[in-house]
Parts: sequence; structure tokens; C-alpha cells
Amino acid sequence: MPTIETVIIPCNYSDPEHRQAIIALIDAYIKDAMGGGNPQSEAEQLALIDGLQNHPKALVLLARTNGVYSGLLTAFENFSTFTAKPMINIHDICVLKDYRGKGVGRQLMTAAIAEAENRGCSRVTLEVREDNIPAQSLYKSLDFNDTVPVLFYWRKNL
Repeated sequence: MPTIETVIIPCNYSDPEHRQAIIALIDAYIKDAMGGGNPQSEAEQLALIDGLQNHPKALVLLARTNGVYSGLLTAFENFSTFTAKPMINIHDICVLKDYRGKGVGRQLMTAAIAEAENRGCSRVTLEVREDNIPAQSLYKSLDFNDTVPVLFYWRKNL
């Protein structure tokens, strides 16, 4: 069996390879059963890169496994009024199907948690689908837990 070597790289928006990797990985995520969305238009893809690049508190990490961009994590720093400290919300984490179960997601999560600690954050939050049992198992193994009391994730589309 070949050696699997994964490195986690902070996104460099001036690198066209990084920009293309974000687009390709988000596209794969959207098309996945856990993404459940419609592919983005070229205009939406450009807006995605522009929005991430210009967001002052975005954290975008890329996983590269044996030279292939295999995963992506996007997160945003926010501020907790209860702890009076910054916090990180993980917005997306995706790993290409061929690389699942190989530790890529764990490495992305570990890197994001380390960055949150470096920024002096009080916590890291995320949302996970009820039916995404593999992701829930990963998060639990990293000491993520349901909130008490349970919080609901609500949204209003505009």
C-alpha cells in the first residue's frame, strides 16, 4: 500500500492553484449527498474566491495528499459576547471521496483548532447534519459535543 502523506496549507489567494482547488473542492462538496446543492456558476465561483479573499476574518485551509488537493476547511472568526473573546466557526469541511477515512478531515480540524488557540479564541463551533455519522464521529473524537441545552440551527434565506 502506498504511503499517504497529507499536508495542510493556509490558502494563498495569489496562487492560482489554491484558487482553483477551492473552486473544485467546494464543487465536489456541493455535488456530494452531504452538500446537496446545485453546482455554482462561473460568476458564483469568482464571487466565492473574491468573498473569501476579502473577508477579514476568513480562515481557509487546504489539504494536499500526495500532490492532490484532497480537502478544504473554511472557517470564520467571530466574537463571543459571553466570553468576551474571539471564537471560530467552522463553516465547511470537505474531503474528496477517495481520501475519506485516511485522516485528512482530522488533520484539517486539528489545524483549525490550533489556529483558534493561536488567536486566543474561547471556542470552536460547527454545525453537522444529523445523518452525517462519520463527521459526527470525527468531531466527537476531537471533544466536540452537543450543547446543553441543545441549540437549533435556523436560517432565513434572503
